[in-house]
Amino acid sequence: MTGAMDGHAEDSGRVYQASGDQHISEHHHHYGEEAAARGGPDSVRRPAVGRPPVVLRDRYEVLERLRAGRSGELYVLYGMGGCGKTAVAYTFFQLATNECGRVGLWVSASDRSSLRAGMLAVAADRGAENGELLAARNGLRPAADLVWQYLDRSTDPWLLVLDNADEPEIFRDGSWLRTSPRGTVVVTTRRSATRWWPGAELQHIDVLPREDAARVLRDLAPHSGTHDEANQIAERLGRLPLALTLAGGFLSQQVLDPWTMETYRRRLEEDEGFDLIDQGADALSLEDPRHLVRLTWQLTLDSFESRGLPEAAALLRLLSRFAPEPLPLSLLNREEVSSALPRARCEIALRALLDQSLTELVDVGVRCTQSHGVLLNSVAAATPPEMVHGLDGTAVRLLEATVPTVVDAGPYDPMNRLLVPHTLVLLRRGSDLPTVTTALVVAVRLCTALHRTGDYLSAWETAQTAADLGERRLGKDHRLVLAARSRAGRALFRLGRYNEAELLLSRIREAQERLFGADDPDTLDTCHGLQLVLGNLGRREEAVSLLRSTVAGRQRALGSAHPLTLRSRSSLLVLLSAPEIRAEEDGALLALPSECIQHLGLDHTVTLGACHNHAWALFGLGRFDEAEQEIRLVVEAYQRRFGPDYPNLLSAQQLLSRILAARGDVNAGIEIMREVTAKRERSLGVDHPFTVASRQLLGAFRSGQ
Repeated sequence: MTGAMDGHAEDSGRVYQASGDQHISEHHHHYGEEAAARGGPDSVRRPAVGRPPVVLRDRYEVLERLRAGRSGELYVLYGMGGCGKTAVAYTFFQLATNECGRVGLWVSASDRSSLRAGMLAVAADRGAENGELLAARNGLRPAADLVWQYLDRSTDPWLLVLDNADEPEIFRDGSWLRTSPRGTVVVTTRRSATRWWPGAELQHIDVLPREDAARVLRDLAPHSGTHDEANQIAERLGRLPLALTLAGGFLSQQVLDPWTMETYRRRLEEDEGFDLIDQGADALSLEDPRHLVRLTWQLTLDSFESRGLPEAAALLRLLSRFAPEPLPLSLLNREEVSSALPRARCEIALRALLDQSLTELVDVGVRCTQSHGVLLNSVAAATPPEMVHGLDGTAVRLLEATVPTVVDAGPYDPMNRLLVPHTLVLLRRGSDLPTVTTALVVAVRLCTALHRTGDYLSAWETAQTAADLGERRLGKDHRLVLAARSRAGRALFRLGRYNEAELLLSRIREAQERLFGADDPDTLDTCHGLQLVLGNLGRREEAVSLLRSTVAGRQRALGSAHPLTLRSRSSLLVLLSAPEIRAEEDGALLALPSECIQHLGLDHTVTLGACHNHAWALFGLGRFDEAEQEIRLVVEAYQRRFGPDYPNLLSAQQLLSRILAARGDVNAGIEIMREVTAKRERSLGVDHPFTVASRQLLGAFRSGQ
């Protein structure tokens, strides 16, 4: 053949040309799609960390476990970004090299190129020849085998740290992650799933305890403030080591106008503070996303997109609309979530977040997911503006679908308290008025639910906060704001704060009558609550007059058979005297329990309340046998439905004790009142009017009065 010879090569292939015959054998070993990095780290003997900890706080148990380990062990330190995994590895590295005589080897495992280059540098450190390294770099021999061959042959014991291994998939290319009898391997990662780390001992690195978190700030900025001030900042930053380090760095770097910790805390409270926090980074160093609060989690969001898991990023953005408190998992398993991500993909998305340590599962009587506050706020701040309205709408619709429209009485339900902070945060940060309005609807429902399960303090706190937040966005005369304040007044009454309740409910009643009319359902609801307060303040005539007008108004607005109308009529059985009861409604009031059974059913809460009040009326009329028979049925029903400590049950048991004493069985009455008094002291406090009344009745029984 005499013509010119042309050739081309692709990827790792090469072109050979010669005038004679040649036989060429060439072997290629491939390690993923990325080209092998020919450069390497400047050093594997020194940890490549941004800012070493001045003093490592709280991690003593982890360090002791690492120090007590034997060669041949593999340890994985996992946790969310910024929780201090690298700081723990760095401190152990210093102990191993300075005190234990080990050779320390530090490799960045953040991506394939860094891992490959760093591990080949480890092989060189342990004695690999240039020719062997060149062959490995060019794919002519298995690189991982070469590295571990020299680690196994090392005459010195060693510690190998593989830092930032947040893509454990890359270890599988060539089996980079192994163990050796000559040394110990420590991995830092955000990935928590055990399937990535077979044979490893996993150690979760969490945020710092409060005292240690405050000490981190004092270590970095000892002259900026007191320990109490450091505690406040640490709590605001969620005790996240990265945020604490940046905050301490900022305080220590100020020259022209040094800030105090109090100034820093105030500035954090004035805005979300992430730009302020990140100002603590070293201004002369290259910006590393892992060292900045606003960027460290963006790395994971980007990786979700590149791995075909956009739903995980969508779920994290949705979670960022909620509070950094336990969020019931059942809330995410509803059709309403589909406006943020496909419901069928929610399970996969949640598992991805768990694997990346971006959230965790907690059980507080209800299975929940919980994410760190700084993480959620950082993700919320980075969410594209065009997505915010949709995410807020999804979040509030999920809450609305979870809380029943009509809330019945019942035993304590932890779900109610769990939903409160998420509802309030949407009230506080809702991006539009529809979100805020719906959030306030949910908040009022939650207040009612808390009240009707006997959690009066939570009901008052929730109502008060919701009303204040709603007023800022909707105005003080908005129907829902007034409804929330009315719920606060009802809760104050149950807390025994009668004077405060009377002032608040009177003011709200006046506003509702002026704005909506005397027969508006909200106005009438406030009136019903106010008559309870007036009756317990001893202003019986005012209470009776208001209650009668409430009954009439509810009959006009809602109808005679409505549960709320029947409930108000039931209250007349308690307020009226015996002669008044006989005369009321031409004697028809005493037949109220039968009406309730006819319209609502035997087990309806309003029916039970009517029977309870009817027994009181029978007691007042001196019909003790009938009263005892009826109240025993009520006590049994309350115990069955609501549990042994429900407030209405204690009231019914107190009535039973009165009836028994009136029939001559004082000892039985004393026995019941002992238990009622003790339970009220535990649940309401010794000074609550209900408790005082129970104690006085018990004393009267004992003294024979």
